[in-house]
Amino acid sequence: MINSGDTAFVLFSAALVMLMTPALAFFYGGMVRRKNILGILMQCFIILCVISIEWVVYGYSLSFAPGNGFIGGLQWLGLNGVGFEPYADYAATIPHQAFMIYQGMFAIITPALIIGAFAERMKFSAFLLFTILWATLVYNPVCHWVWGVGGWFKNMGALDFAGGTVVHISAGVAALVTAILIGRRKNIEHSTPTPHNLPFIVLGTGLLWFGWFGFNAGSALAANGLAVNAFVVTNTSAAAAGLTWAIIEWLKNGKPTIFGTVSGIVAGLVAITPAAGFVSVMSAIVIGMFVSVICFFAVSVIKPALKYDDSLDVFGVHCMGGIWGALATGLFASKAVNPAGADGLFFGNPKQFMVQAVTVLATIVYSVILTVIIYKVVDLMIGMRVTEKEELMGLDLTQHHERAYTILE
Repeated sequence: MINSGDTAFVLFSAALVMLMTPALAFFYGGMVRRKNILGILMQCFIILCVISIEWVVYGYSLSFAPGNGFIGGLQWLGLNGVGFEPYADYAATIPHQAFMIYQGMFAIITPALIIGAFAERMKFSAFLLFTILWATLVYNPVCHWVWGVGGWFKNMGALDFAGGTVVHISAGVAALVTAILIGRRKNIEHSTPTPHNLPFIVLGTGLLWFGWFGFNAGSALAANGLAVNAFVVTNTSAAAAGLTWAIIEWLKNGKPTIFGTVSGIVAGLVAITPAAGFVSVMSAIVIGMFVSVICFFAVSVIKPALKYDDSLDVFGVHCMGGIWGALATGLFASKAVNPAGADGLFFGNPKQFMVQAVTVLATIVYSVILTVIIYKVVDLMIGMRVTEKEELMGLDLTQHHERAYTILE
């Protein structure tokens, strides 16, 4: 039977997850040069529009309708049969449409994460086509693998409470691929761009942290103790990661920075996402501490060594943080926290860690292959990158004929 409290909780959580995409717009927008901030805002908001339509027309059906191990069926196209009664395979106490719209907000923010990798140099038309194809051919299948009835990851017993594999690894790997394929920004070797508005980055982080409670706690799909656990460990991991990143900078550079601290907070939120419904609060502290070490190494050592231009460190934070979070779930998961889950390696079940590793590897391979194909097809059809002149002028003017700031410094 429908529970009004659970329904209200899930709808509110859906609203929180929706807020995360505009929050991401400010988080990313503050990092780019001021001539490109409107381009970032436009990309995030148009994804809200486009993927909302894709999701209700066919994306939800491909992701969650009963099908085979790889993809969902077509019986829920246009939300046919997705009504106001519960659907027991997903949530027995809320309307089916409440579950649908909640999951739709995940589908929206996932391709939005990739924006940070190719920021300041992709044509808007190419971005739109790439996003629709990627959501259809990568997000929808991977979502079905992990959460859909009959999905092969789900049948293996993989644990992903709120999207570490579905969201962060799939998008983070795609970010690295697009950054490599589209190439480095012009003149970046001579002058590394600096964030044009740090307060926007901090504002975006605060809103992301706030929205992440809907992302993780809402994934309990009920106002219950499991939601409380997910809420508490989410906050704890973010705090531990932000503190750890600040300490690393302090020791390495002599001073902690707000940019580094908020980067750590986001990394901590990413890492706890797959584990939020399966681990204890003390495990969350360990997960948060280690993710900052891993992601700091990725952005400060691996990225300069390999010389790829992942503009806003999507791969270094989201993919590396997501990989650690998925594997850490296989280490720290405990049935004492969630009897419907599984014990991890540290609680006597090494098989769970192996299952997590297989899902990570399979997601990476699939996202890499499909992202390359999608990129190449779109590039062949309409071209992916703006001209050098357009890049130097900035995407705000050349792609949208707008300027963010009318008063020049």
